[in-house]
Formats: sequence, structure tokens, C-alpha cells
Amino acid sequence: MNSSALHALLARIHLPDMALVRQNLDSETLGDIPRAVAEEAVRISLERRVRPGQSVAIAVGSRGIDRLAQVVRSLCDLFHGLGARPFIVSAMGSHGGATPEGQTRVLADLGITEQAMDAPLRIGLRTVRLGTINLGEFDLSMPVLVDALAAETDHLVVVNRIKAHTKFKAPVESGLMKMLAVGLGNDEGARLLHGLAPAHGMYALIDAAARVILERGNLLCGVGLVENGLGRLHTLRLLPPSEIPEQEPLLLALAKRLAPKLPFDDLDVLVVDEIGKDVSGTGMDTNVTGRNRDILGDFTTSPRIKRIFVRSLSPGTGGNALGIGFADVTTDRVARAMDREKTVVNALTGLSPEKAALPLHFATDRLALAATIHTLGAIGPDKLRMVRIQNTKHLERLLVSPALLDDPAARLEVLHPPRAMEFSGDDLIPFLEAKG
Repeated sequence: MNSSALHALLARIHLPDMALVRQNLDSETLGDIPRAVAEEAVRISLERRVRPGQSVAIAVGSRGIDRLAQVVRSLCDLFHGLGARPFIVSAMGSHGGATPEGQTRVLADLGITEQAMDAPLRIGLRTVRLGTINLGEFDLSMPVLVDALAAETDHLVVVNRIKAHTKFKAPVESGLMKMLAVGLGNDEGARLLHGLAPAHGMYALIDAAARVILERGNLLCGVGLVENGLGRLHTLRLLPPSEIPEQEPLLLALAKRLAPKLPFDDLDVLVVDEIGKDVSGTGMDTNVTGRNRDILGDFTTSPRIKRIFVRSLSPGTGGNALGIGFADVTTDRVARAMDREKTVVNALTGLSPEKAALPLHFATDRLALAATIHTLGAIGPDKLRMVRIQNTKHLERLLVSPALLDDPAARLEVLHPPRAMEFSGDDLIPFLEAKG
């Protein structure tokens, strides 16, 4: 869409200058991973529960987590040192195409291979029923399914990052309990639980299913990881089954406190350079944008953003454009890069067609940005509250309009004063190169 009528309509829109700023995010970082693992193992007396020759399945998911491969290798070394036989299993539900080959590739992309871990990978799709949970009406029940390789070993260890979920708010969100209830169920278990969630609630199902596994399974411990505001590991905890229900909510509270956020309560425009599955399961983190639509319940929280403009898909998302439905405006570039089949399958699996809806899209960034501002009504560039970010995962550096520089609550360090937005032709230069 690049007509003369469109150009005439948007020609009078004036773009604001932008300043490069830095916000102060928590940067405390866990240093020595092997030492942290060893100290936690001593704290929970792990050596008393693992005997030489026993097998230990270490369950790993599909998300990119800071130094995940180092954490998993440290666990393998720990169990080798105890005379045990560790191996790796996947706990990623239907991710990786729900095939052993696909999930093996996902783990390899995370740096988790047999050679790197000095331990075998055993990836299968077969599940076993560990128990059932009563759904409380019409005598319905849900089987609690667990990966057979994980269930049939002597000990099981699950490793996951604890963080806020993008679909629901509860005492436990993304983390160990969810990995037990959903990830370990492989494709069959994940689809079953997700399908029942609209009627019975995601948290209620996760909590009930995870407790069955905690009580009846072979779980040795969970490894809970919390990242700081820069996406680096801050905390590593080994939690025995009895501690997980009490300690995971505390670690979630810590994760929410450390998580990067936009330093403003109200914005007119948020420009997001890239969205993708490697950024967030929903393309852009709804806990950052404050905007979510979902069958489990819509929510709008701080910040309140009137318009979101998405420029591109991230290289790592492989064309999966889930989350583009949260945007108000995007570019033809996104429409071309979108792998429709991947996006639609992901949206249907997650019962989230709204997240795949393609918004208005324009030939250039200049047109798209002008259209975004036009939809706000009469507002001058000096009053416009606009922020540009690389993605919702990296929020230390921001480009902000002059109207935001005087916000006392933001506590921003100005790295470069306001200057005209930088274009190459009619497209913005990449965020990491921009100073205005």
C-alpha cells in the first residue's frame, strides 16, 4: 500500500526527535555456575539420596536461558561425581514439531548436545499415566501424563527459568510446576492440558497435575533459575519436591521484581523493532507491553500504550509471527517474512487466533510510523510520548521522545540528546545503530 492518496493523508505528520537513554536495571549476576550447583547440592544433601549406578534424567525445555548449557553440564558433572548415570530428556510439550528429531535440534540450538554435556540424549514421545485429577463436574477427570523415559528412571531433575507468564497471573506461572505439568507431558499431555484450560483455568490444572507428580513421581529436585534485568542469571536454587510449592512463588516474586520493564506508565506509541519466539512465547512479552488478549482472559496493565508499531520479525523466530496481533500497525516486511503455516499452527495449538491477526501494514517504516501517529488524533511532536525498543527482552537502552525526558519517575541517563530519527531511505536504521 503506497498510493498517492495515502501519502497525501500522512504527509502532514511530523515525527518527533528521539533521545538515546539508558535505564538502571538490576545487573547482579551469578558468577560461578558449577560452584553454585555444588553448593546447592550440599544444602539439600543430594549425595544422601543418589547412589552409585542409579540413573538420573535431567529434563530441559525449549526456551533460551542464560548459560543454560553450563547449568545442565554442571548437573551432569555433579551426578557423574556421585557415581550416577545422568542423561538428558526433553520437557517442551509440543515444541520442536513434537518429534524427537525436532526436539533434539531445539536442544542443540541451546548448546545441549551429547558431546557438550558428556551425557546421552534420550528424546521420545511416549508418555505414562502417573495419576488423574478430578475436574469437579460431570465426573470428568484428566490423566496426568509424564514422559516415559523420565518416569521410568531412578531419579528425575527438572531445570527451568522461573518468570511471569504471558497468558495468566497466579502464585505460580512459568517455572518448575508448569514444566512438570505441561512440558513433561510431551505433545499429548500439553495439548490435553491446554485444551481444558479455558474451562478449568490454567493455574488450577498446573497446580493439581504438578502436585500429583511431586507426590507420586521420582522427582529428585527442581533447578529454579531467575534472570536479572539484563537477562543474565541472578539466582540458582535446587529445590526438593517438598520445597517447590512453597519456594517457587517466592522465586516468582523475585523474578517479577528483577524483570526489565518500560519506565513509563502511559505511552502514546511504542515502536518495537522485532518480535519473535526467541524473544517471548507471545512474540513480545505482554508483561512489558501491558497488553494481552487471550481466551483465558484479556488484561491491560501498566504501561498503558495507545498504539504499538512492530517493524520486523526477529531472525531467530523462523517466520513465526505469533504476537503480531498485539500490534496496531506493522510493515509489508513483516507480512512477507511471516510463515503463515507456522504462525497459524502455533496460534491454533495455543487457542490464540487473535495473536496471529495481521494488522494494517505499510510499505515503509516512514509510512507505518506516520500512520500510527495519525491514529492518535491531533497531537504535536513536542507532546508525543513515544518509545522505541529493540525488543521486549532488551530494555536497558531506549529511544524516547523529548516529552518523556522530564518524567521524574523514569530515572533515565541520557546517552545522546534528542535528534531527528535516522532513516536509510524510508526505513529506520536498526535500533542498535540508532542514536535518534
